[in-house]
Amino acid sequence: MKTTKTSIEYSNLFTGFFSVEVNVTDECYDCFLAGGQCKTDSNGNFTCSVAGRTNSSGNGEKILKLHLGIGLGVGGSPIVALLIFVIWRCKKQKHTSAGFNSRNVFSDPCSRSEMEMGVVYFGVPIFSYFELAKATNNFSDEKVLGNGGFATVYYAKLRDGREVAVKRLNEYNYRRVKQFMTEVEILTRLRHRNLVSLYGCTSKHSQQGLLLVYEYVPNGTVADHLRGDLAKIGSLAWPIRLKIAIETASALAYLHTSDIIHRDVKTKNILLDNNFCVKVADFGLSRFFPADVTHVSTAPQGSPGYVDPEYYHCYQLTDKSDVYSFGVVLIELISSMRAFDKKRQRHEINLGNFAINRIEKCLIEELVDTSLGYQSDEQVRRMITSVAELAFLCLQQNKEMRPPMDVVLEELMRIESGNWILEDVQEEKDNTDVLNSMQTPPDCDNLALLKDKRVPSSPISVAPKWVNSNTRLSVSY
Repeated sequence: MKTTKTSIEYSNLFTGFFSVEVNVTDECYDCFLAGGQCKTDSNGNFTCSVAGRTNSSGNGEKILKLHLGIGLGVGGSPIVALLIFVIWRCKKQKHTSAGFNSRNVFSDPCSRSEMEMGVVYFGVPIFSYFELAKATNNFSDEKVLGNGGFATVYYAKLRDGREVAVKRLNEYNYRRVKQFMTEVEILTRLRHRNLVSLYGCTSKHSQQGLLLVYEYVPNGTVADHLRGDLAKIGSLAWPIRLKIAIETASALAYLHTSDIIHRDVKTKNILLDNNFCVKVADFGLSRFFPADVTHVSTAPQGSPGYVDPEYYHCYQLTDKSDVYSFGVVLIELISSMRAFDKKRQRHEINLGNFAINRIEKCLIEELVDTSLGYQSDEQVRRMITSVAELAFLCLQQNKEMRPPMDVVLEELMRIESGNWILEDVQEEKDNTDVLNSMQTPPDCDNLALLKDKRVPSSPISVAPKWVNSNTRLSVSY
C-alpha cells in the first residue's frame, strides 16, 4: 500500500484577518517609557535594563518578541496558543495593553471589527496610547494646553512631525466612554473650516485611558485673549472680534443644519489660529437633534453663565439653547467681561442678565470695552450697537423669541458689510403681529438703529419657520 505524505502549511488555514494585542505589566510599561528594555531573568523575574538603550521602536520590537515568545510556548502549539490568546483578549480587558506594529497603530481585535463596520469609530484612525503618552512626555504638566471638568488637553508632536492636541478624559466610566464615542461620531461626520478637525483616537477598550487627537490650534482661546494670559490692550480690535463672532456663528449654523446641538458654546471652546481664524472645539456634551422633534429631554449641562435658562428650568434642550449661549459670547466680545462673575451684584452674576439689564436701561456704554473706540469712532459705535441688539434677542428667556443661528449669522454679516439701512416696519404688514410679539430693546437715543426700524429684519422675514413648531415632537434619551 502506497502512502503519500502531505505537507500542511498552517498559514494556509487562515484566510481572514485577525489582530494581535500584546499585554504587558505596569512595570514593563514604565520601563518602556523610561527608554529601557523589558526583560525577564533566568528565574522568570522582571528586570528593566536601561543600559544599551535603543530607540522606541526597537524597544517595542523586543517587548513584542518577549511576550509572543511566552504566549506561543503555551500548550506546545503556536497556532492554538495564538488563537486562544486572541479570543481571550476579546473577552477580557484586565491587563495593561501595549500595541506595536509596523505603523505603530493600536491594534485591538475587539475594536478593530467595530471600526471597520463603522459602528463606533467611523473610519477614524486608531492611535497607540503609548505613542501619545511618549509624545506628551507621559502627560507632563508642561504640555498642558488647557483643563476642563471632563478632560485635560496636552500639546504633542507625533513621529511624523504633526503637531496635535491630545485630549485625555479625566475619568474612565460609562458616562465618559459615551461622551468619547459621541465626540468621535460627531466630528468624523462634519467638515467645516471653523470646526476643529479630529485626527484620530485610542480604542474605547483601552484600559489606560481615552484619548482624542485633534489638530493643534496655536493661538489660544477667545477667553485667553479677552481676559487671560494672552490679553493685551488693543490686541483684539473690533474688526477681529466681529470676525470671530461671524465665524463662530457660521460653525454653529452648520452644526444645527447637521442636526447637532453643541451644548457647551463658550469663549473657552472657541480656538484661534495665528490669523485669528475660529475653530470651535469640545463636543463632549453635544447631542444629536432630529429635525422632527421640538426638544430633547435631558438634564441641563453646560458652563455657568452660558446655560439657557429655559433649558435649566424645563430640562428641554433645543437648538435655541446654543443661540442663548452664543448671545453671551456676543456680549463677551463687546465687553470683555466674564460670563459668570460673583463680584457683580447677585441678579447680575450671569453676564446675560447683566446685559439685558443695561440695554433695557439704555446704558449700553456700561457694557462696552473702552478699548474698542465706542465713544470715538461712529462706525464702530453703530456696529457694536447693532451687535448688542442682536445679542439682546439671543438672550431672551423665551426660546421662541430667539432667532435661529442661520438668521444670527446673516445679521452679523449684514453688520460687517455696513448695511444698516433696514426696511420700515410698516412695509412688513404680514408680519406685524409677529413683530409686536417680539421683545425688543427700549427706544434709547444711543440705540439709534432701533428707532422706527425693524430689529433685526431677518427674524421677522423667516418667522413662520421658527415660531410655528406644532408639527414637531419631543424626544427623550
